Amino acid sequence: MDLELSDDQQMLRDNIRTVLTGACPPSLVRAVHEGTSDYAELWRQVVDLGWPALGIREEAGGVGLGFVEVALLAEELGRAAAPGPLLATISQFVPVLEEFDCIDLLAEVAEGRRSGSLAVAEGSSWGLHSISTIAEVTADGTRITGRKDAVLAGSQVDSFAVVARDRTSGQLGVYLVERSAATVIPTGVLEPTLGLADVVFDAAPAVVIAAADVEEALERVLQQATTAMTLHIVGACRRVFELTLDYAKIRVQYDRVIGSFQALKHRFADMYLMVEKANALGYFAAVAIAEDDPRRAEASHMAKATAGECQRLLVEDGLQLHGGIGYTWENDLHFWLKRAKAGELLCGSSLHHRSQLAAALGLISEVNV
Repeated sequence: MDLELSDDQQMLRDNIRTVLTGACPPSLVRAVHEGTSDYAELWRQVVDLGWPALGIREEAGGVGLGFVEVALLAEELGRAAAPGPLLATISQFVPVLEEFDCIDLLAEVAEGRRSGSLAVAEGSSWGLHSISTIAEVTADGTRITGRKDAVLAGSQVDSFAVVARDRTSGQLGVYLVERSAATVIPTGVLEPTLGLADVVFDAAPAVVIAAADVEEALERVLQQATTAMTLHIVGACRRVFELTLDYAKIRVQYDRVIGSFQALKHRFADMYLMVEKANALGYFAAVAIAEDDPRRAEASHMAKATAGECQRLLVEDGLQLHGGIGYTWENDLHFWLKRAKAGELLCGSSLHHRSQLAAALGLISEVNV
């Protein structure tokens, strides 16, 4: 397992960063927060660049790159606090379509004609055992009834890959539901640019993606979604670190820049090490997924748990070291603080993933978080 980025991967990361610096400046993020603009132009640009197709197989019109490249894009989207449905599409929707060989739908995504998200969480649970949404075959076709919570980009995507339980057999399946057939309730008070929403399905018409024996495939999808979210958080935390470090170099107190104080140097060292730790575990999980390593489940749990620790330290210290200016709406810091905090709650919290690890080690018998 090679944990070093190749020259091509480093070039891809640098190119993504360059594009997002120009196409997604803080002014755009602010405009979306304030409701004076949207992400439409950014979405058009990323579609033109083929980013939704990054992890899609070539036979479906995709670029055919692996999950590490998808993870690189997810991290840079976090570093830019980019709005729009791209993260949900590449890290949740595309993995579902790839797992179940949905070539036609993959082609639509690759061409930018469809975006999507995975609708799985119910209440505060991201586990498959808690699914109560019902799929029922009627004379008019398959219908979905239930509620999904905290759907990433739920108010932005075109369609949902809904995990539901067959009313007759009780087996889990995956179903495609168009956003227009559901009731979408935006919940993005904390982070409006992510498009978070609760989605209610009331006998919504659906197309069957897979109707049985989906648990193992869905676990692989959730590992990809979790790892991408981990690195998205890392990207946001890295930006918090950069902004805080820059501020410490210009903020003067007692006739000295505050970054020169030994006590603050120690805190910056702790922040840097935490970001690098979370980054390392995130890419270990990404490589494990790309190589289908048997440690992929364990790696994704470890990565998300560590990302939770990372955002906790970076948000607290980043805000505190900015002083009063960090609390103001006019300062851009809050875009990344909110992105990191929201990411902690998506795809399972750090507590959830620690519990999953404890269960895998036989330390607890049941995961209830």
